[in-house]
Order: sequence, then structure tokens, then C-alpha cells
Amino acid sequence: MDLELRQLRCLVAIVDEGTFTDAAHALGVSQAAVSRTVASLEQALGVRLLRRTSRSVTPTSTGLRVVAHARRVLAEVDDLVLDATSGHAHLRVGYAWSALGRHTLPFQRRWSRAHPETDLHLIRVNSATSGLGEGACDLAVVRRPLDDRRFESAIVGLERRLCAMASDDPLARRRSVRLADLAGRTLLVDRRTGTTTADLWPPDSRPVTEDIHDVDDWLTVIATGRSVGMTAESTANQYPRPGVVYRPVRDGEPIAVRLAWWKDDPHPATQAVLELLTALYREP
Repeated sequence: MDLELRQLRCLVAIVDEGTFTDAAHALGVSQAAVSRTVASLEQALGVRLLRRTSRSVTPTSTGLRVVAHARRVLAEVDDLVLDATSGHAHLRVGYAWSALGRHTLPFQRRWSRAHPETDLHLIRVNSATSGLGEGACDLAVVRRPLDDRRFESAIVGLERRLCAMASDDPLARRRSVRLADLAGRTLLVDRRTGTTTADLWPPDSRPVTEDIHDVDDWLTVIATGRSVGMTAESTANQYPRPGVVYRPVRDGEPIAVRLAWWKDDPHPATQAVLELLTALYREP
């Protein structure tokens, strides 16, 4: 069965306008064309969609359901066209656990001032590519290298590595911790998007790890004192939580923050975002 968008638009126009004549005027076609189009739709579906009298046209019960579906389909098509043709008009930046930490708000504000023609949207997608591979965003902030050759990336800055723990944890009394302090603890890790693995420790003194997949769940478990976590500094800025404190890991290597994009189809604003983020991370 082949349905055409013009058939759905015609049906919706008839229902909205109330008559074939008014629908034809709204669509810029003849009344005969409207009649033929809706008749072809009814024939394709094998159902009656409209009740016609000399004074009015109303949808049948089946017609009401089809019209509701048609509106959703047409809205999706309009969104598809807008997304494919918007160019500089829209920019979606994806991230997994945390966006840009303390730089998030300055990034949004400076972007809107410098590029008012391009709407910026930050989107949280907890995937290895922060939504880039899924088509949910145009650019992505990631904190570990992407091995996928479809993507290009560049480092925009570095963030300290922090340990998250319950506020009544004995380590919370310290200003900072070392990796060795965590060797006997249970460490919560997100293997899909996280920056922490047991490889940070020597083979004979690695902590026990448990998997977790969401930052809110991560914080909730840590607050109980049962486990600790290790994360980038941006998480502490974006997710302060009662009962959880963050302490720098003195001997933990900094975490590189990368901007990633599609190699063969970069968004027109990629270079501008790259320059702005690099400048923000260079500021004290």
C-alpha cells in the first residue's frame, strides 16, 4: 500500500476547513483535485473516512483516527525537513553525564550573543558517542577517545579527576585523596561513557568495580556510603548532591574533554564551537 503525503494533507485540510471548497482554497488546488485525492486515499485504505452531505463534511470514527495519525506524520515530516535544511539555524550539542561543568552557562550565554542566528540546545544522551552516533545531536562533548572512524574530534580542554564519596566517609575529611586510598573500596563505573577503569591502578591493588549507567543512580548509591566514584570535575559542578562530596585525586591524570563531529558531514558551526570551548577552558 502506497500512501502519499498529499493525500494526508488533503484529508487534514478538509477536516480543518470543513468543506471541499475551502480545503481546495487552502491547498491552492481545484475542488475536483481535492475530491480525487481523498477518494484515492479511501480506496487505498479500503475504508470510508468522511461523511458528505450537501451542507457539511465530517470525519467518520475511522476518519478521526486516521486524521490523528496523519497530523503526527505530517508534523514529523515537517520536523525532518527543518532538521535537514536548517543549516546554521539549529545546533544540538550532546553530552553523556555532564556537559561542560562550570563552562556550561558561559558557553550558552556567549554563544547566544555571538551567534543569535543559531539556536543552541544541549542534549543529554548516555551513550558512548553522547548521541552523535544515534543522530540525536550535531556535535558531542566526550571524555574519552572515539575509535569510530566515522567521527573526528579535538581536545578543547582538561579537567581534574575527582573522587565522589559520601559526606560522612572518612576520606571526606581530607582535602584530596590518592588512588591507593581507593584500592580497597567498591568503585561505581559506567563502562559505556565513563572515564574510570580499574586500569588506573596496579594489577595487584585494583578496587572492586560495579557497573552503573546513570549519573543520578550513581550519586544515590554513593550517598549511602556503600561505594565511591571517580569522575571529571565537570560532574561536581553540574551535579552537587546533598550527602555527596567530591575530592581531587592527586595522582590521577587529568581528563581530556573532546568535541566530536561527523567526519564527512560536519555541522557548519563546528569550528566556531571548537574555538569558543577552547577559549573557555583556557580561562582561569
